[in-house]
Amino acid sequence: MYDLLIEPLQAEFMQRSLLTAVLVGIVCATVGCYLMVQRLALLGDAISHSVLPGLVIAYIIGIDIFLGAFIAGVFSTVVIAWIHTQSQIKEDAAMGIVFSAFFALGITLITVVQKENKIDLNHFLFGNILSVTQSEVINTLVITLIVLVVIVLLFKELMLYTFDPVGAQAAGLPTNLLNFGLMVLIALTIVASLKSVGVILVLAMLITPGATAYLLVYRLHMMMIVGATIGVISSITGMYLSFHFNLPSGPAIVLVAFSFFLLAFLFSPTQGLLTQSLAKTE
Repeated sequence: MYDLLIEPLQAEFMQRSLLTAVLVGIVCATVGCYLMVQRLALLGDAISHSVLPGLVIAYIIGIDIFLGAFIAGVFSTVVIAWIHTQSQIKEDAAMGIVFSAFFALGITLITVVQKENKIDLNHFLFGNILSVTQSEVINTLVITLIVLVVIVLLFKELMLYTFDPVGAQAAGLPTNLLNFGLMVLIALTIVASLKSVGVILVLAMLITPGATAYLLVYRLHMMMIVGATIGVISSITGMYLSFHFNLPSGPAIVLVAFSFFLLAFLFSPTQGLLTQSLAKTE
């Protein structure tokens, strides 16, 4: 057991990867709780796919790829809001249109760049946490701290806006600014997670731990704490499984998180499928 747990920590790349995975587990679950209670899971999917062209364009012009991803993520939310407010198209349809167009543009740009430079940009799609560098760990840490500090400082305002946007507007809160701020937090979280699980799987880390906590507790702050705990355990367990069984890291983390969701779905004390069935038969 000692070798099982300690052996991976002797490698520097595993130390960096585990730290990054823990940070991603915390920040994704915390922000994902807002998506859960607002029923906006599709928005997380839209932003995560929309950052792809920003990554490639940043690579082409030689700036920080995470800055390019962040700009593209924020720009996509502006386009979604613009289409939704300037037409009869519903918000979910606007999200689908924008994220598919941005994702198609990203794939096209990757194909063009790979033809000219013979490099592999496909790890942006699925992540490659084992190759994370020290500077990328610091970037993830800084983004995580920024997101958590903003949530702590604006927790009451964001909670009122999340559960009762009309009441928040009547109370004089700047709801448009709060909504844009929440979109920025989601974009930052996705950027921080790109190296770990990639564009395609980041939605799973945003939604699954929060959904698991949603089945176990009711209050928002408890959802965030329980969700972050599940996110961290899933990240660490997934990384160890990846190391010992030579599995892809991102999918291993996501599958562990789904296992926790399945357990909560079946055995939650108040909402579990089997728990409720047993209670009815007694």
